[in-house]
Amino acid sequence: MPLPSFNPADYPAQLADKVARYKADFAAFGLPEPAVFESAREAYRLRAEFRMWHEGPRVDYAMFDPADPKQAIVLDAFAPAAGPIAAAMPVLRDRLMASEPLKRKIFQVEFLATLSGELMISLVYHRPLDDAWQAAATELAADMGVQLIGRSRKQKIVIGRDWLLEEFELDGRQLKYKQIEGSFTQPNGGVNRQMLGWARAQVAGIGGDLLELYCGNGNFTIALAPLFGRVLATEMSKPSVQAAHFNLEANGVANVTMVRMASQEISDALAGGREYRRMQGVDLAGYRFSTLFVDPPRSGLDAGTVALARGFDHILYISCNPNTLQENVAALHDTHEIAAAAAFDQFPYTHHLECGLLLKRRAAAKEPA
Repeated sequence: MPLPSFNPADYPAQLADKVARYKADFAAFGLPEPAVFESAREAYRLRAEFRMWHEGPRVDYAMFDPADPKQAIVLDAFAPAAGPIAAAMPVLRDRLMASEPLKRKIFQVEFLATLSGELMISLVYHRPLDDAWQAAATELAADMGVQLIGRSRKQKIVIGRDWLLEEFELDGRQLKYKQIEGSFTQPNGGVNRQMLGWARAQVAGIGGDLLELYCGNGNFTIALAPLFGRVLATEMSKPSVQAAHFNLEANGVANVTMVRMASQEISDALAGGREYRRMQGVDLAGYRFSTLFVDPPRSGLDAGTVALARGFDHILYISCNPNTLQENVAALHDTHEIAAAAAFDQFPYTHHLECGLLLKRRAAAKEPA
């Protein structure tokens, strides 16, 4: 990640500027006053990666300023890092410097933590990993109490396991999530909990069935499923689908059917297109969908998915890119109006802003009875 401009004293003004831009960009669509969910000022980031900078016998964490990408900025600490990462950073650096098998040609370190305190460290090398490395890494993982992974070209060695178990409370439920190394996870755990709570509040009482696209490891699926009769959830990534199945079982959620399909494919299937082998055994006609939930990549919804969305009474949309969200809302504006809005500051001290919208079908756009 690029080195951010980090000053907690500037945070309120920076967030206010982002929210003001959001409101201005969506004013033409009748944006209601958005609920604003702040991040913690420090120790909020559950994922972090650093280049490892070699200078004589030392090896240090380093980041690079986009304005001067060839100049390394050596770090002793990283204030945005969550507690488990911040505590591990100096310990790991000292252990790397004290061990030639661990230090030699190490290129990068990646941290993944959970709100519940688990930590995984991935060490990335520009050399093959041998028995001496594995022995030193096994001792390191045991001493630090972490899951440890070593990576080099065409090589992955796992000391412990390559996943973490996140746990936190939400609306009286204790939720559990398997998070697999290398798969997408929410970087800001505190804001993610706020997103889940807001999403639940928007669809409470709607009832019917839910169609969810881009479900990932089931982050929103687990939270939203109890509010609907049945849920059909789609995801393309195999590791994410595997994690989602684990998470459904771990949380006792039994009303969700998972299919590994792209949004374009499920849109085609629901529009009466060709038969898909992965949809065998899924009674699409039996669903009574009231709500579509989408949390797409930065590219937003494709034209086919926008066409699919037009047929839903409620669209709950979480976006990591306000520009493509704006395009999608414009395409839906003749059939849907914005009923609720939110701003989630997943990435403090940057220009990024996560947005949430609840779109409701306009009365004039409803099909006659």
